[in-house]
Amino acid sequence: MLKKNDIGPQAYRDAMAQFAGHVHIVTTDGPAGLRGATVTATCSVSDTPPIVLVCLNRENPKNEIYLANGNFALNTLGEQHRPLAASISGQTGIADMAERFRAGKWDRIATGAPTLEDAVAVFDCELIDSKDVATHRVLFGRVVGLRIGEPQRPLIYHDRRYDVL
Repeated sequence: MLKKNDIGPQAYRDAMAQFAGHVHIVTTDGPAGLRGATVTATCSVSDTPPIVLVCLNRENPKNEIYLANGNFALNTLGEQHRPLAASISGQTGIADMAERFRAGKWDRIATGAPTLEDAVAVFDCELIDSKDVATHRVLFGRVVGLRIGEPQRPLIYHDRRYDVL
């Protein structure tokens, strides 16, 4: 007989910390304002049409900006972006979002969302759907702009810290 054990939130987070995930910055801009978040929970959904998904914490009311703007850019980070990842995530203690963005060089491709000029890759997306699941909201974006950067070592997040392969 199989035995189930209790899985509390902290035990679950500790186990998930053992996942190694590529670090991205998901950005948006538009009528609702500028927003950026450092994330690892993202993946491809389809290549025809090109669709990606990103998971954001619903408990942060500032993440409503993504829905209001209707766009997002998924910016895939390389080794040199460690300070930018920390800045956008708020680890540097800077509260102002525009100030956090000053740690990188940004432009725009198709939707108006900020795109990192020297990213490993950029997926500029129109928001096509969202689903609330427990503590998170899953954003689905149709890729309408794409940029592939120079090859570089990927920035990853593992055991609650940034690292490289």
